[in-house]
Amino acid sequence: QVQIVESGGGSVQPGGSLKLSCTVSDASFRISTMYWYRQSPGKERERVAQISSGNNKWYAGFVEGRFSISRDNGAMMVWLQMNNLRPEDTAVYYCSLAQAYWGQGTQVTVSS
Repeated sequence: QVQIVESGGGSVQPGGSLKLSCTVSDASFRISTMYWYRQSPGKERERVAQISSGNNKWYAGFVEGRFSISRDNGAMMVWLQMNNLRPEDTAVYYCSLAQAYWGQGTQVTVSS
């Protein structure tokens, strides 16, 4: 059974930074594209960033150069470094393996 665990969420002021971590228990991680999604209350879940097994990266337009996704295939981990956070970044952030398996999410709150 694939297990995905996110961590690193929290509360920060606008302009602050957080680094989200995601640990995957299954070796399929090494050949899979990994995703970060987020969901705010009353909104649909939206894709934030993705990284392929070969380190090709994609970011949503709203990221605007503020976030960086990375991975370590040996450790089976993926990270999302988020800088210059805005109140509209407030959401539950989810890690996904191949858009097939999902973690429980980690809350990010940006507020003054």
